[in-house]
Amino acid sequence: MMMNRKVLIGMAALLLSTASAQAQDLATFDSVEGWDILIDPTIGNGCLINAQFEDGSDVRIGFDMAANTGYVWASNAAWGDIEEGKSYPLSFSLDGEVYEGEGKGLYIDDAPGVDIEFDSVDFLMALAQKQTMELSNSSGPVMTIDLSGSAAALSRAVECQDQQG
Repeated sequence: MMMNRKVLIGMAALLLSTASAQAQDLATFDSVEGWDILIDPTIGNGCLINAQFEDGSDVRIGFDMAANTGYVWASNAAWGDIEEGKSYPLSFSLDGEVYEGEGKGLYIDDAPGVDIEFDSVDFLMALAQKQTMELSNSSGPVMTIDLSGSAAALSRAVECQDQQG
């Protein structure tokens, strides 16, 4: 896949003015290999995969049908003072392949996190084929997660999205 790395990470943008998604906003569709497949009505019934990890990280990878983009949301209560809507430079490593970009501060279920928007659904599908995702800021790595099962889960999320019309 030939794309400019900055385009892949893109300038993260708030998905909607209600970017602080709460769990009660999401409808359950299925569960696959440790990932929940959910529907978010606040972004045009976009489907997503969601998993919580041992380090306290909560990661969502999905489709924003309202903006016709894909996104990764990552949060962790231990991240501290993240400001809603503020841009944060970050590094996003997938099996050692590093992308530089920005994430927008947001809160997911009251935990600080970042929203990283992508204009390529193909990139999201490629992301799911990777084994490890590491998110870093200027101080170093803040999250390293195992992406096992994400390919099967994202495939199911595509089926979910097809059913949304």
